Amino acid sequence: MNQYETVFIVTPVLSEDQMKEAVKKFEDHLAKAGAEIVHEEHWGMRKLAYPIQKKSTGFYQLIEYKAEGDVIADLETELKRDERILRFLTVKLDKHAVAYNEKKRRKAQEKAEAQEA
Repeated sequence: MNQYETVFIVTPVLSEDQMKEAVKKFEDHLAKAGAEIVHEEHWGMRKLAYPIQKKSTGFYQLIEYKAEGDVIADLETELKRDERILRFLTVKLDKHAVAYNEKKRRKAQEKAEAQEA
């Protein structure tokens, strides 16, 4: 089982609930395909580097997961078919990237715990 990271941009014309529903659709698709979601981040609405479909902003979402290679083709087909998705990118993480992501999450958690104290 390999570890992957998919970042996708959801159209900004959706409400917050509609955007969360779109993200949940892809999380459910991964779960149904047997993938294990390791981490997810909502980066919020950000300005795009260039207009896509006459839109200059979009909701960014990152999902990190462990899955077999054939799951990726199905997920990307679903992302292409969904008109709410402006762009997406899936990257296979090597052992160094996995270690970096874990270290980054651990530091963020320690920082949050320090702020609570």
